[in-house]
Amino acid sequence: MNRIHKKLAYTILFAAISLFVATTLLTAATAQDTTTIMVPANFSQLAKTAKPSVVNIRTVTTVKGGGRVFRHFFGNPHGGKSNPFEEFWGPNMENGPSRDYKQRSLGSGFIIDKEGYIVTNNHVVENADQIKVKLADDKEYDATLVGRDSKTDLALIKISAPGDLTPIKMGDSERLDVGDWVVAIGSPFGLEQTVTAGIVSAKGRTIGSGQYDDFIQTDASINPGNSGGPLINMSGEVVGINTAIVASGQGIGFAIPINLARGIVEQLKASGAVTRGWLGVGIQNLTPELTKYYKLDENEGVLVTQVFKGDPAEKSGIRANDIITEVDGRPVSSVRELSGVIANTRIGKRTTVTYMRDGKKKTVYVELAKRDDDVREVKSEPDENEDLGIQLVELSPEYVKQFGLDKDEDGVLVGGLAPGGKAENAEVKRGDLIKEVNHVKVGSIKDFRKQVNKIEMDETINFLIRRPRVGYVVVTIER
Repeated sequence: MNRIHKKLAYTILFAAISLFVATTLLTAATAQDTTTIMVPANFSQLAKTAKPSVVNIRTVTTVKGGGRVFRHFFGNPHGGKSNPFEEFWGPNMENGPSRDYKQRSLGSGFIIDKEGYIVTNNHVVENADQIKVKLADDKEYDATLVGRDSKTDLALIKISAPGDLTPIKMGDSERLDVGDWVVAIGSPFGLEQTVTAGIVSAKGRTIGSGQYDDFIQTDASINPGNSGGPLINMSGEVVGINTAIVASGQGIGFAIPINLARGIVEQLKASGAVTRGWLGVGIQNLTPELTKYYKLDENEGVLVTQVFKGDPAEKSGIRANDIITEVDGRPVSSVRELSGVIANTRIGKRTTVTYMRDGKKKTVYVELAKRDDDVREVKSEPDENEDLGIQLVELSPEYVKQFGLDKDEDGVLVGGLAPGGKAENAEVKRGDLIKEVNHVKVGSIKDFRKQVNKIEMDETINFLIRRPRVGYVVVTIER
């Protein structure tokens, strides 16, 4: 190779290396810029904007029988019978009168209008004799309870403040996406106006707190005292109400979506109470097997397992084995969704319900009745125990009547059996009422699950069952 060719080759090689280095640096710079953009730069501004709307709540509740509490704490720490306080209260202190005591607790809340209405959690103010609200400027006011709803753990209180209050902006929790940045503000452990940041970890979480579970999960740090405080998006709008934490976990908190809370708060403000819609059906989620059995294209909709006589669904022509797919044009694909939509629909509203029957779509108008929470449950979805092949449902007045049981019965009801499963092979039958598990009484699905979980695999389980029109029987199953 001559000198010219060598020079040309070196020139081309140098140009290639330069291009590679430049491309690498540009890519790194772009990545760095992207990373910088992904981390919000306006947390401080969000905090400044929202802080005047966030309040600290302190309550005092009178607890009856405080004497027993004092005796518990002041007993002999070494476990002996002698008590160092006997010389003051005498040897019969244990039989002495119980004393009431004052229990103090704290939480958070946020101002929603200039009239002084404040949203918080029900568990923050429930049964409180005194509610004190402290604003961001350290001014303190007595608050009155406007109304509360234990089903969703929401409450509305009110203060009369002479100065201008700063209401917080309301957002749209439906527009939240997993991975979005959020900020929590509250008073964890009484440390007022604490700001923490994180992301939306999940949506639609069910944590077992009730039939209206629909929580936003976040890793923004939430601790006792944050309850009732706002979860804020990056536009400074409330998208949730911080409510619960996992006691044994870190970075796992839950907030009530503001879209769920908005209707509840409006009802509390208007009347101090919440009324919910009632369709009058028992329902359960579709399984892949049921989807195939009913020849559905997708696993969408909710199966009607029973229709209560004289209630709105029956009057409109809905029947058991129908599959409800929409309410007022809104698709529903789970028990939780259908229960939430119906419960939050105004009583007496002419509501459209779309369902599938024999492969054909039908739409009817239903005028919802008022839900009676004392005797009815919209959710009757069975509890699955896959290893036993048994489905259980909580006993209700409707089931008592349907299966001819006594109204004062307790136990858990067998709602269904997996074909070929252990329970079916042991001749457990639908409608059986399980009273005991290995001689331990079970009054709820929780009790049943607790007892069964104590039993090792391959060990024997004895069920004491009351069978309608037969009486008590004992069924033995090997786990």
